[in-house]
Amino acid sequence: MPLSEIGASAWTKALLLLGLWGSSRGQISYSVSEEAKKGTVVGNIAKDLHLSAQELEARMFQFVSGSNAKYFEVNPRTGMLLVGGRLDREEQCESKPKCVMNVEVMLHNPHKLYRVEVNILDINDNSPVFPRQSMVLDVFENVLVGDRLPVVTARDADIGSNAVKTYRVNTNEYFTLDVQNGGSPELVLQKSLDRERESVIKLELTAVDGGNPPKSGTLQITVNVLDVNDNNPVFTQSLYKVKVQENAALGSKVLTVSAADSDEGVNSEVVYSIISDEENSGMGMFSINPSSGDITVTGSVDYEENPAIELRIQAQDKGTPPRRSRCKVLIEVVDMNDNTPEISVTLLMSSVSEDIKPGADVALITVSDRDDGKNGKVDCKISGASPFKLQPSYKNSYSLVVNEALDREQVSQYNITVIAHDEGSPALSSTGVIVVHVSDVNDNAPLFPAPVINISVKENSPVGGLLATLTAKDADMGENAQVSYSLIDGNGGRVPVSTLMNINSLTGELYSLQSFNYEETKQIQFKVQATDSGTPPLSSNVTVNVFILDENDNSPVILPPYSEAGSVNTENVPYSAEAGYFVAKIRAVDADSGYNALLSYHITEPKGTNLFRIGSSSGEIRTKRRMSDNDLKTHPLVLTVCDHGEPSLSATVTVEVVVVESLDSVQPSLRQVPVKEEGFSDLNLYLLIAIVSVSVIFLLSLIGLIAAKCYGSEGGFSGCSAPVVTTHPDGSWSYSKSTQQYDVCFSSDTLKSDVVVYPSPFPPVDAELISINGGDTFSRTQTLPSTGQ
Repeated sequence: MPLSEIGASAWTKALLLLGLWGSSRGQISYSVSEEAKKGTVVGNIAKDLHLSAQELEARMFQFVSGSNAKYFEVNPRTGMLLVGGRLDREEQCESKPKCVMNVEVMLHNPHKLYRVEVNILDINDNSPVFPRQSMVLDVFENVLVGDRLPVVTARDADIGSNAVKTYRVNTNEYFTLDVQNGGSPELVLQKSLDRERESVIKLELTAVDGGNPPKSGTLQITVNVLDVNDNNPVFTQSLYKVKVQENAALGSKVLTVSAADSDEGVNSEVVYSIISDEENSGMGMFSINPSSGDITVTGSVDYEENPAIELRIQAQDKGTPPRRSRCKVLIEVVDMNDNTPEISVTLLMSSVSEDIKPGADVALITVSDRDDGKNGKVDCKISGASPFKLQPSYKNSYSLVVNEALDREQVSQYNITVIAHDEGSPALSSTGVIVVHVSDVNDNAPLFPAPVINISVKENSPVGGLLATLTAKDADMGENAQVSYSLIDGNGGRVPVSTLMNINSLTGELYSLQSFNYEETKQIQFKVQATDSGTPPLSSNVTVNVFILDENDNSPVILPPYSEAGSVNTENVPYSAEAGYFVAKIRAVDADSGYNALLSYHITEPKGTNLFRIGSSSGEIRTKRRMSDNDLKTHPLVLTVCDHGEPSLSATVTVEVVVVESLDSVQPSLRQVPVKEEGFSDLNLYLLIAIVSVSVIFLLSLIGLIAAKCYGSEGGFSGCSAPVVTTHPDGSWSYSKSTQQYDVCFSSDTLKSDVVVYPSPFPPVDAELISINGGDTFSRTQTLPSTGQ
């Protein structure tokens, strides 16, 4: 498994244990002997938890890994806790009177953690051991019966009844063994020694523990019998007790010991010394004056390292051979408040997510003070205001817990100062700074500066032109703040916006994919969506209105019957016509709007007498006066229709006015069409049938298209408007202020009536039309009401 996965797994388990720690209510205690074989049953956890084997399997009973997990294993089917490794109480707990190992087991659905306490029972698996295999004792021959010769003590790694209980010495005629209350064995002389008879005595000291069966260790003792000086120095006390403050000054006197020797002369002069052996814990901290017996401080006296010090003092005379005796000095070190509290912090996560819930643990804080009593009692608190709090867990341990909701956008890092102070006099304190980084979560959607953005663009603008740059800001950071842009079709759009526009997904730059025609499209509405790169991604939309600005790019179009190129347009006027007689009406439309579609009519090339005039706004050709004999019979008129755009565009048409005596002999027609004399032929019949069929198909298609549009909108027929129809006497539109385009138009002049169907992409409901009547004045014409009402 990769190290990253192992680390992630370890963190996950640690967090899970912390989360389940509060739900762990019970603690189960078992006992098992050390050195128990692998597979030995420690206890039935399922039975003690009152769970069946089936429930154990269903709840995925498992062993939680930990430092003691290698020593035990659990059967998930039976719930038995078994020995899984070698248990050595001495290795685990050394000389502690009680050896306890804690393990955890977990149940799922719901999660519950149980602590199992296993008491490792000592068995007699260690023999007593002496510090060395042999020792030599020098004894003067005049030593008195009953004198004691101390020997080294044996140590047993076991405890309790398995520790060293008794000592015995091999049978001999000189010495017996006596064990004092402190456990130190001494050889007691039972018979006077005679060096000349036996100068060397070989003894074997055996230490026996209290196990079953007992174990033992031996020490070979060689007793050398010496001559003369037969009195030992004797201390005034066998045990001295004294108190000394820690950090006592070097050279300060602690105690004076005294021993007297009943011998005389050199044999009575006593020399004091500190015995160097394993039980003398004060070696190096104290020294003794060999002559006076004064014990003084020579090293650092630290209560935290040695709260109690035992010295073994030896008094030896100067005889030959010298005689000696020993005593104990117990020094109690009085604690001083000389240690500041120590703060240890374990972060449970490298950074804290800003959406972490209050109550979650962030770090574990352990405070300690090496002093004792009140000097070692420590209190911990957070300095200043913080969204975190300290929650005591157990003695001198705290959990750093989230107390308030976090927001990275406001504060991205917290420097939490923890102060620990003891209760000594004067009190000592220490501080620690915990740096908590707040990691970002995707909790902010990108925001546009406004909910609606309006953009204006001229029609016929070049393809690929930059229309605008849309920008959305995201308060998050990193990937959560990386914004991409996309287009969304507007409601009811006939053409996908992706065919009209393109947006750079990274920069938000909006480009056109085609040149726009105001006469086809006046407004494009769509939405732009800004989406961040977070997980899950957040987005927001903005409505974009692109308004197409009209350009004067359409010339006026003259409507039938005068619009056919190359045709001869002829109108007849009776010779008897009065001034103002209506000759004809020129109608034209302009696909532009506004002033670009405001049309005016002019006679540009009048020939002959100035007999006719045309309404500049209505397009009606009328006579200026009565006819006279001098007037020509045929008057060709070149008419020009101009719009008011910049630059102005125009269209021309030629109308030939023929003066006739009477109109009765002239067949009314839209224009002069030669009539064949032959009768109604089969070709004419077929042509009539074709025209009728095409007309019916056209009407049905028109009705179907209107119905489809109405049903396709959200409001059904209620949201659809009928085609705009006007029956204005002028017969066409010159200028429209509101709709700019019309659907159907009829002329009131039966001789010159026409029908024009002009599609409107956004037909208004109850729209108004503006036309110019014959008097060159503006008037509003209300359209027919919508069929949906």
